[in-house]
Amino acid sequence: MIESLIFLCFFLYRWFADIVVESTFEGHHTQKVQQGIRFGMCLFIASEVMFFFSFFWAFFHCSFAPALNIGCVWPPLGLVTLDPWGLPLWNTVILLSSGVTITCAHRAILAGERNATNKGLLATIIYGVVFTFVQAYEYNVAPFSINDSVYGSLFYMLTGFHGFHVLVGTLFLIVCFHRQINYHFTRVQHVGLECGIWYWHFVDVVWLFLFVVVYIWGGK
Repeated sequence: MIESLIFLCFFLYRWFADIVVESTFEGHHTQKVQQGIRFGMCLFIASEVMFFFSFFWAFFHCSFAPALNIGCVWPPLGLVTLDPWGLPLWNTVILLSSGVTITCAHRAILAGERNATNKGLLATIIYGVVFTFVQAYEYNVAPFSINDSVYGSLFYMLTGFHGFHVLVGTLFLIVCFHRQINYHFTRVQHVGLECGIWYWHFVDVVWLFLFVVVYIWGGK
């Protein structure tokens, strides 16, 4: 498994590096190619939407008709849930703030304001890292685990996969930040950064649904 992971990371790195070279130094990313990349990113995000939709469907299915083996109540009988107005609220503020900073970075690059773009990207990356650490701490102090009935399984699957997407999005933006400071992006050609921004907004929206459905509504 470790060897497969090493090979996967290596080939992903080489693949992404080839795309950067083709777009930045060889000029192969014409408007038509950029349009295709944007369309592919939209399809990828749509597939991610359906991925999370399946878990939300399971959550609603179990909460609207609780089974007998969990006490016919939701959350299951005897399970202590997390306070939504504690760490989850802080993480919501963090992600909403990151949505503002990444939007500012997007507008800045469209306006040709290089320093503002750098600051917006860096701030978003910091927010992403802080969010990940706060969620890790939340897992550490949570009064239940993934083994605690269907609630624990769904909670950790939903929030865990979202946290993984935040981690991937943060790495995505770190690469974009590195490319930005090396003058890879311009006002008219920044499709890589644009895809990263779309992905980050998707992560923000999913978290809002998680906070309302899982922490506030589903935890009562």
